[in-house]
Amino acid sequence: MGHKVVVFDISVVRALWETRVKKHKAWQKKEKERLEKSALEKIKEEWNFVAECRRKGIPQAAYCKNGFVDTSVRLLEKIERNSLTRQSSLSKERDKQSSPFVFELSGEQWTELPDSLKEQTHLKEWHISNTLIQNIPTYIELFQAMRILDLPKNQISRLPAEIGCLKNLKELNVSFNHLKSIPPELGDCENLERLDCSGNLELTELPFELSNLKQVTFVDISANKFASVPICVLRMCNLQWLDMSNNSLNDLPQDIDRLEELQTFLLYKNKLTYLPYALLNLKKLTLLVVSGDHLVELPTALCDSSTPLKFVSLMDNPLDNTQCQDDVKVMESERDRQCFDKEVLKAYLEDLKERESVPSYTTKVSFSLQL
Repeated sequence: MGHKVVVFDISVVRALWETRVKKHKAWQKKEKERLEKSALEKIKEEWNFVAECRRKGIPQAAYCKNGFVDTSVRLLEKIERNSLTRQSSLSKERDKQSSPFVFELSGEQWTELPDSLKEQTHLKEWHISNTLIQNIPTYIELFQAMRILDLPKNQISRLPAEIGCLKNLKELNVSFNHLKSIPPELGDCENLERLDCSGNLELTELPFELSNLKQVTFVDISANKFASVPICVLRMCNLQWLDMSNNSLNDLPQDIDRLEELQTFLLYKNKLTYLPYALLNLKKLTLLVVSGDHLVELPTALCDSSTPLKFVSLMDNPLDNTQCQDDVKVMESERDRQCFDKEVLKAYLEDLKERESVPSYTTKVSFSLQL
């Protein structure tokens, strides 16, 4: 029989293919025109521009006028050039003054602190981030000049009790680690001014001994599992900023007005059904952010435009969490999401503070972009 060979006119196939290609190009052109006119494309362009400016340390006032963003590339180059000139001169001056007293470490190749660090007890600042370090050594008590412990985004699972020996400590940042508790000895650091324990996901309480921290003005314990405002926090009489967003709060204590110096109170992504009238007694409170999905009762005076308080109620529409067999991957993605949420809200609040009034409503839009 031999092989069967099918013979056909190739020009027919070519004509069919060229017709399809022509139709596809026409569709692409229409889609491009539609996207150029789309508001979402404009939002995306402005968002990317603002993100680039923030990454390069350009102040918002330089590219945002009266709420409008100037996305001119030429403007970006000009601002960046001036900003880099100022930053380089400031950096050189700062390095001359402080570098001998500052220790910096970053990178996943680090699983423990270098042995030589133990001998550098003159250091005043530790800046350690994005490492695989799990423990802070007990010899930290030797660093009596320590003022800043900046330890975000590591794998730290516990803090040593010896941290309480750092009498000159001003700032402690242990955000986005794996802490499940805070040592009560931290309450001996009576000069502490800033405490950031956000993003640990498993913290449920703070020790009562932290009531001794009367100089604290900033506390961030967001993205954890607090069911109530810690008693020690209510006793921090100079507290000005409190972030308890993304926890498990169902209500606020009636004596919340003990925080007489409080200026910013962040409570979004909790399950609050009402806000106590005691909030009205916080005369210095200028910014209150909550999630309005579950709120059924709140003091009407909070929404009074005649007061200096900016009250923001964010409406969320959370998706159901999908289960995954690999719990480690779930936890890691959760930490990344919490970190991203904080960055977005930080940018929103910075913009909000520059406005004279709060917008009558805020629409929350979720983007899924591949960067």
